[in-house]
Amino acid sequence: MKHLTKLGVISTVAIALFMGTAGRAQQGRAGGAAPAPGRQGGAQQNFDNVQVRSLHVQGNVWMINAGFVNAAIQVGDEGVLVVDTLVEPLADKFIAEIRKIAGNKPIRMIVNTHVHPDHTGGNEKIAKAGRSIVGGNFAGQVGQAAANSAQIFAHENVQLRMSQPAAGEPMPPFAAWPTDTYIEAQKDLYFNGEGIELLHQPNAHTDGDTVVYFRKSDVVVTGDVYVNTLLPVINMQQGGNLNGIIKSLNAIIKLTIPKEKQEGGTFVIPGHGRLVDEADVVEYRDMTTIIRDRFQDAIKRGQTLEQVKAARLARDYEGRYGATQGFWTTDAFVEAAYKSLSQPQAVTRSN
Repeated sequence: MKHLTKLGVISTVAIALFMGTAGRAQQGRAGGAAPAPGRQGGAQQNFDNVQVRSLHVQGNVWMINAGFVNAAIQVGDEGVLVVDTLVEPLADKFIAEIRKIAGNKPIRMIVNTHVHPDHTGGNEKIAKAGRSIVGGNFAGQVGQAAANSAQIFAHENVQLRMSQPAAGEPMPPFAAWPTDTYIEAQKDLYFNGEGIELLHQPNAHTDGDTVVYFRKSDVVVTGDVYVNTLLPVINMQQGGNLNGIIKSLNAIIKLTIPKEKQEGGTFVIPGHGRLVDEADVVEYRDMTTIIRDRFQDAIKRGQTLEQVKAARLARDYEGRYGATQGFWTTDAFVEAAYKSLSQPQAVTRSN
């Protein structure tokens, strides 16, 4: 299909960020091994050689790729809206790429699809590089430096997790927190002449996921509820659930309309991986649903986690989406999927 871009392979450290377990990238740039899942600290990846590149998708929207992670921007007469901000060490490169596309147009808004630092790490720098449409302080921020920055939109659960990090996790800078949150199923914005829908995805990758739909440009930005490099990533510690991911994939498909022969039409920017259209999301949804049904049947028949692992119920998809190394291996997926399907659906903090 057209408008595809070849993206880099997700690194071990990137997967840790993907799961929200590697700490804030701004704490250091030294190379070396990343910490184990669920823990903070440890050496951080050197991002100096990571390229930040852009691809015009269609309409007002550009996809921004930093090798292992994607973001997006919308550009128009009113300025720039940013969806996700990569990791902090790449913030300056991200701002430079925005300037290449938008010139001196101000960065007005940031939307975070979820809390993880590979999607929120650049919040502080990019917000301070921008100016909001509305003058004054936001969310109680004080001081001249914070007096007029770009607004940061996210679901309320993102702000709750930033302000109340789990034990052992660092609290991100206050200037990186969302300044505008929503608790409904949907929040609407209107910017650069088009309607923008922020759609909460309860208990999917996390409990604070947002899918962003640019209605006029016909582009969907998914965050990590949809990736096409790995088996679905379920962060149970932050409210993730396999059934929630399937619901989110169905919600994305509902937004998409293909052109002739199912190619093109609505384009979808995943949190990680290549640019796609509806057919690719349908294929991933079908794969996820098939695996879910196999697991549910095994659980109903009383099989243990070890028996399910031994049965390799996802084996026909392992060659494309599986992994034997890194922080999101096939075994890690099987364990998370089994546990999430064995427990009642978690109640979201906000619906």
